[in-house]
Amino acid sequence: METATIFNHETVELDGQAFSGCEFRACRLVYAGGEPPTFDDCRFDDCDWRLEGAAGRTLAHLRVIWNAGGKAQVQGLIKEITGATR
Repeated sequence: METATIFNHETVELDGQAFSGCEFRACRLVYAGGEPPTFDDCRFDDCDWRLEGAAGRTLAHLRVIWNAGGKAQVQGLIKEITGATR
């Protein structure tokens, strides 16, 4: 991606993409579970983040774990993602 690209009110497929110096304004950002995207010095304003395909199924699985009494396990994953201590 070019530096200083502005995405405005559009759907952006994220899988396998690299974004640098981009602005996303009121966009739908879609990740489907492929190669994770990279973001370097990007700004996000009022965007809708969507998980579809394999990523959506992973989210659904985490919801099942949560609802089955695995709240602590899901919270542990969130702590791992954010780098928070247990």
